[in-house]
Amino acid sequence: MFDIGFSELMVIGIVALLVIGPEKLPKVARTLGHLLGRAQRYVNDVKSDINREIQLDELKKLQTQVTDSARAMEQSVRQEFDSTRSLLEAPVNQITAEIAEIGQQAAKVLPEKPAA
Repeated sequence: MFDIGFSELMVIGIVALLVIGPEKLPKVARTLGHLLGRAQRYVNDVKSDINREIQLDELKKLQTQVTDSARAMEQSVRQEFDSTRSLLEAPVNQITAEIAEIGQQAAKVLPEKPAA
């Protein structure tokens, strides 16, 4: 993190021993260790929160991409369905019209049966 070597730690320890004294040095070192541990936990919590937010943002982007793709696919299928339906309905309508015309011509040609 700060790139402190062993010799630098020795100098810091000797200065601390001289300034604080041998009686209070263990207590100060212990307190300093607790504070550094809390700081590291806090930094790790912040990092994990940021990572979660990034992942959530990526998931939201992925969700919108999938939704857009699904809508595009639905629209494409709907267009294909409509074009196929119109292609099939045209001959059916033509045949239905021809059958109706034949029925009208048959009614003109065939005499009506008298009621008994």
